[in-house]
Amino acid sequence: MNQIKISNEKYTFSLGDFDSGNKSQWCPGCGNFGIVMAIKKAIISLKINPKDVLIVSGIGCSSKTPHYIKTFGIETIHGRALPVASGAKLANKDLHVIVVGGDGDGYGIGIGHFIHAMRRNCNVTYIVHDNQIYGLTKGQTSPTTRKGVKSVSTPNGSVETPVNPMVLSLASGATFIAKGFAGDIQQLSNLIENGIKHRGFSIIDVAQPCVSYNPNMSNSWYKERIVNIEQEENYNPKDKHWAYEIALKDQEEVIPTGIFYQSENDRETYIDDLPEDSIALVKHDITNINIDSELEKYE
Repeated sequence: MNQIKISNEKYTFSLGDFDSGNKSQWCPGCGNFGIVMAIKKAIISLKINPKDVLIVSGIGCSSKTPHYIKTFGIETIHGRALPVASGAKLANKDLHVIVVGGDGDGYGIGIGHFIHAMRRNCNVTYIVHDNQIYGLTKGQTSPTTRKGVKSVSTPNGSVETPVNPMVLSLASGATFIAKGFAGDIQQLSNLIENGIKHRGFSIIDVAQPCVSYNPNMSNSWYKERIVNIEQEENYNPKDKHWAYEIALKDQEEVIPTGIFYQSENDRETYIDDLPEDSIALVKHDITNINIDSELEKYE
């Protein structure tokens, strides 16, 4: 795998260039490994210099991702990755900002930020490691856990209806909505690549096995239910009504993957309506700016 190389001007990038050298803390067999590989392959395919990438995460197993990919990265606090990522994009619009987190992080404590980032159409790519369980804290139900599932927090079975991320994304105004599978690295890499290229908010929910704390939903369990909607005869990701129909089918019997919806209109991103010139904020010359008088007010 380390032989994959792509040139970008005077640079040549390979999978080895993205090896951070940090030892993984994930369990053997975890779906997170496939997601990290897919992210690396997408960046290489797009010929993006690692210095132009920022990976932002929250807290959880999935949020260790910035530690394992050699780009700029920041691990924030639980549920707060999206506002930090949005701020980074506002400060430096030239960055490719990728946000990673788990279903508990993004669809639980962070769900408010998730909805607002979509309605604002912030130009970031959000990859959710959706294993339908809290893995880091050892197996409690998450917002996407299926009804009836027994766990350490629901020994008699969960009584809650799970969040449907695809339906929520459609209703909240995301302009690129996709679902992938951690066990299909090629398809997932393509989805991430298209999400990064898309101008606007991209959400890629990833069905990710947690072999330690959600063993009933194994890699083989997913493969029996995965359906690539891009191979369907009536596939139409420009049709939002069609996308809703597909999203509502995301139940135990079938797990649709592929691009559900991509806005046909060039909807303005959040940064487009802000008073900013062509130069990124971080590149402005501030050597002649003195704020001493302002600081003195707080002494």
